[in-house]
Amino acid sequence: MTRPPNGVPISPATGHLEVLALPTTHRFAAGDDLAAGIVAAADLAGITFAAGDVVCVASKVVSLVEGATVVLPPDASGDTRAAQRALARQQASAVVADAPQVVVTRTPHGFVTANGGIDASNVAGGQALLLPDDPDASATRLQQTLADRLGVDLGIIITDTFGRPWRLGQTEVALGVAGTPALRDERGGVDLDGRALEVTEAAVADEAAAAADLVRTKASGTPFVLLRGLAAGTPGTGADLVRDLAEDLFPAGGPTAAERAVSRRRTIRRFDPERAVPPAALEAAVRAAATAAAPHHTRPWRFIRLTDATRTRLLDAMAQRWRADLAADGVDPDVIERRLDGSDRVLRDAPELLVPFVVLDGAHHYPDERRTTAERDLFMLSGGAALANLQIVLAAHGLGAAWMSSTAFCAPTVREVLDLDAPYQPLGTVAIGWPAAPPAPREPVEIDGLLLER
Repeated sequence: MTRPPNGVPISPATGHLEVLALPTTHRFAAGDDLAAGIVAAADLAGITFAAGDVVCVASKVVSLVEGATVVLPPDASGDTRAAQRALARQQASAVVADAPQVVVTRTPHGFVTANGGIDASNVAGGQALLLPDDPDASATRLQQTLADRLGVDLGIIITDTFGRPWRLGQTEVALGVAGTPALRDERGGVDLDGRALEVTEAAVADEAAAAADLVRTKASGTPFVLLRGLAAGTPGTGADLVRDLAEDLFPAGGPTAAERAVSRRRTIRRFDPERAVPPAALEAAVRAAATAAAPHHTRPWRFIRLTDATRTRLLDAMAQRWRADLAADGVDPDVIERRLDGSDRVLRDAPELLVPFVVLDGAHHYPDERRTTAERDLFMLSGGAALANLQIVLAAHGLGAAWMSSTAFCAPTVREVLDLDAPYQPLGTVAIGWPAAPPAPREPVEIDGLLLER
């Protein structure tokens, strides 16, 4: 016996595995006795169950007997697949990727699958079959019923067909598990050369589900497959195989990933002072900024990363300019200091401070003010696009950023401190760092009144 660090004993595999199809001609319906169907299929195949056997059960028959049939939402075009995708969106806890021919969703169970695992085949027209509501509970009930009737302890794996990231083709996976291990944890053991195993966890229930599919096809009428010879161990659950969302490196894909990357950008004003900003992340953000649209094939953007000494000199000079401007406006001195304190808490404390600029030396010159102003506006708009790209990529790396207007109100002061020429137009300041606390999820954005027609 080997014992991983979680203390779960695992018996070594027998080295011999039998995979036996248990076909049936029965068409299952709501309220049918699924355990009786398994026993009848085994009798028909001349098989007597033994302790340690594992029965893989297609999730479709579980859903059928549990009555998980729903009406497809109407689709104006009469496209059943489009209606199926619409239902998947309704049932989903999140849309992972929305493409023209398929929608990949995260189900309330935590499964990530095409069209939410919803099946529109072999059901009445206008209807569809959902995944079992609680596959682990379904597996446990079935296992207990079979144990009571047969007097032997069997394992049950409820299976379904999923696509696979990075690989072509589909395979069976375990949705619900009872009476058999779900994971084999080899962490804490050693390999043949004596090196410690640190990350090895084998998804044995998924492997068993995939093995079952070797002896059946979708049209073979074989919802049950017997596996004999699997390694014994402490029973697990299908939920054990669901990766926590916080650990998922691919929580979105396709067009959805691009949309979510944009909406992930939030204004972050409080940063973790103990964590440095990785230079590679900063460079990636500037590289993204440099993909923005720009007039006349120019590259008019500059991002100046301030050293600590330069930051202090610049902020001190800008504070002096702000005080003078606000005092001239008649603002109360206490109010002036409160405003400066609010800016200082962000700009002086941020781990990194970037000053973005647009350089106007590539702008065309016109004899009239109207076109000259429009030309300048084009370059400033390009700077805004670059700033958006910069912040989106920073957020994609998990970093927070706050774009503050600051430098735009005292451009001559900024150019003087940083020793820059007149064509350099500052576009505010970007404070960057790791968020002191995770930002709250963004609420859905309403666009009423934003998209107009004329």
